[in-house]
Amino acid sequence: MKIAYFDCFSGASGDMILGALLDAGLPLEHLKQELAKLGLSHYSVNKTAVVKNGIRGSQALIRVEQDHHHHHRHLSDITAIIEKSTLAPVIKKEGIRIFRRLAEAEARVHDTSPENIHFHEVGAMDAIIDVVGSVIGIHTLGIDTIICSPLHVGSGTVECAHGTLPVPAPATAELILGKPVYSTGIQGELLTPTGAAILTTLASDFGSLPPMTVEQIGHGAGTADLSIANMLRVFIGSALQPDKTFAVEQTATIETTIDDMNPQIYGYIIEKVLQMGAMDIFCMPVQMKKNRCGTLVTILCRPEMVTSLSDFLFRETTTIGLRWHLDNRFTLQRAFTTVETRFGTISCKTASHGNEVINVTPEYEDCKRVAIEQKVPLKAVLEEARFQAFALVFR
Repeated sequence: MKIAYFDCFSGASGDMILGALLDAGLPLEHLKQELAKLGLSHYSVNKTAVVKNGIRGSQALIRVEQDHHHHHRHLSDITAIIEKSTLAPVIKKEGIRIFRRLAEAEARVHDTSPENIHFHEVGAMDAIIDVVGSVIGIHTLGIDTIICSPLHVGSGTVECAHGTLPVPAPATAELILGKPVYSTGIQGELLTPTGAAILTTLASDFGSLPPMTVEQIGHGAGTADLSIANMLRVFIGSALQPDKTFAVEQTATIETTIDDMNPQIYGYIIEKVLQMGAMDIFCMPVQMKKNRCGTLVTILCRPEMVTSLSDFLFRETTTIGLRWHLDNRFTLQRAFTTVETRFGTISCKTASHGNEVINVTPEYEDCKRVAIEQKVPLKAVLEEARFQAFALVFR
């Protein structure tokens, strides 16, 4: 199975997706031949090599004659263009599905029906080419599954047909509901409605780079010059066999060092952070500047929780600055089983790699409960549960 992984470290737009696919090996002439099946005219499609912050990539150049660039269309108009084309049925279906989701998002924003939406910038010919061209590229390159990283959306405001709007733009915000997103404070619209519509429609999952043998890498360049490379990176390759790989997931780490807070507050912070859904939190003593003793607070969480947990730390602690970064982690497959011990029933967690059980751990809270009920030492319950669990799993 061939996988495409879109690494949206600088967001995504329709032309960046198309540029990344061209950079990864989509033949430009083949793309032009397929787009000609739409029956459109007064446009051209090319690519050019660019360098952003030292990284080479390809920029998709779509030029539409001025008289045709701002021709507004309804969803029915765009659907008719795609349906009447001689493109492959699967390309028609996915192209229409992307525009349908985009129309539904716009309709929720403007409190109307998808059929009444005027596609302003999004409905221009260049956006039709972005969407349909991206679908053509995905099928031409033989991609079976699309996985996407958490989406970097940008910040600040953006100018559009409706005036000045916040980033992410309202339609983009609707499209990313339920998807992992983040912002690092870079000013500008990094994720456009067209880019969001393509990726959230076609991607089967969002997270870290999956286990795969990478065969092609493409960089699609955006038009703006930013403090980070304005590129969308795509990895294309073959999926590895599940029994030969570890599960991989993307996590975020938030850290801050504190030297001026009442130590009684740390217990409260730990309890609240875990209640909010963080994966873990721990505190370590550190020696800080001017030889002051301090505490390093580290939180592990899902990427989409960085903003809410950072806001909590700023409000509840004395820190005035945080550090955070994304990490990839390997995990074993986890499952629960129960064992019968002379003290009672105990739940245990098993960790497996493929069909092989690697670790078995009694659940602490179960052991604690049984120790209290039976009035026996906790260490005896833990040892008995571990013995019975290993006997059950490895017999």
